[in-house]
Amino acid sequence: MSYSIRPVVGAVALALACSGALAGPAKKVAAKPAESTATPVKFELAHTLDAANESRLQGIVDRFNKESGNNLTLVRQEKGAKPAELNFLLRDDKTDLLGHSGDYAALYAVMAKAGETKQLRDLSGDLKSGVVDGKGRLVALPVLYSTPVLFYNKNAFRKAGLNPDQPPGTWLEMQAMLDKLQDAGYACPYTSSWPVWVHVDNVSALSGVPAATDKGQLTFNGLPQVKHIAMMATWTKANYFKLFGRRNEASQQFHEGQCAMITTDSREYVDFQDAKGVELGVAALPYHDDVYGGRQSTLADGASLWIGAGRTTAQYKQIARFVSFVLSPEIQVELTRIYGGLPLTEAARVAAQSKLMRDGEKTLEVAFASLKGNGSKSAVRVANIDPVSVVTNEELEAVWADKKPAKAALDTSVNRGNGLLVAQPTLKKTQPF
Repeated sequence: MSYSIRPVVGAVALALACSGALAGPAKKVAAKPAESTATPVKFELAHTLDAANESRLQGIVDRFNKESGNNLTLVRQEKGAKPAELNFLLRDDKTDLLGHSGDYAALYAVMAKAGETKQLRDLSGDLKSGVVDGKGRLVALPVLYSTPVLFYNKNAFRKAGLNPDQPPGTWLEMQAMLDKLQDAGYACPYTSSWPVWVHVDNVSALSGVPAATDKGQLTFNGLPQVKHIAMMATWTKANYFKLFGRRNEASQQFHEGQCAMITTDSREYVDFQDAKGVELGVAALPYHDDVYGGRQSTLADGASLWIGAGRTTAQYKQIARFVSFVLSPEIQVELTRIYGGLPLTEAARVAAQSKLMRDGEKTLEVAFASLKGNGSKSAVRVANIDPVSVVTNEELEAVWADKKPAKAALDTSVNRGNGLLVAQPTLKKTQPF
């Protein structure tokens, strides 16, 4: 559980995010002269996964090599290095690795040149945020996307006299439950991984007040966000809410049975299968029912697969073949089973729901219902823009440490964040197209 595939694995460009599209035409696939295909084609897949997840990915690669007769190998992704033929980018890799124009080839162009476009057309509209250009064409593959949900320990609910089959639907309902969980002896009734992703990006989206405008100005200091962060501050004082870090540190606490509830990525149900003393329950991320318009939808994001530019025709053909292999329902089910990401196509979704164990099936159902078909409606992800995310985490932590009121902290976050975006224009274009 040391890695993160989020909001895999721990940043997307704001200009892209704010326009909902990549800024400019995708680079055409400039291939070198074709190599002979009589021998296996050699190409590499670069990644930053930990050892356990690298081993799981190696199984997928081995299967592809056996079926295709090629030689795809896994390599470690090094900061500052040129992209490999294939590049598996976790959420937090993107700022470092996607800022160089010309280093990447557009997925749609590679697939078209290889004559393998059918499965791209079947990709769920929920799962395209951050990987499409201005015409809606896929420039990368959203391999493992997820959305925040609420996981809870049904055993803890029983101990507190709560109905284990009735999780909270609103934050207000949740507060009453946290009080009972605390009385039942839980020192950590509730925690959250990825606080900016959950409590800024997704609380904003659920409330119908996006974290930034269409023109790229951060605006997550409105009344709904201020009320939410102020509520979290009171929960911290009452010891209802415990913060363990800025990434997925809280997930380990839930896994160890220390916390009764956690908000985190839907994909983490795979990590919680062997959680200590936990009978896993899952529900949609709670919402504020006093916000005008009612419950909206959450956002989808996660790890994506990018193609290096300047490769041979033979390599591009086999890269396209690997993408089609990954999109096949059978491999989609396997990726969902081992990593927990949302299936990318309807066929894969149906297959996954028929083959996964109960927790996985239920989590997929909750996640897709939470997205409501709008997972890609806004490309704005504050958690993706590293410098802004750092500032926002600092300010949230000041609130939860009772050092600053919620309104002042969010105002500061927005002002400092907008200042960073003006002072560092490269933050506005970290996508390579």
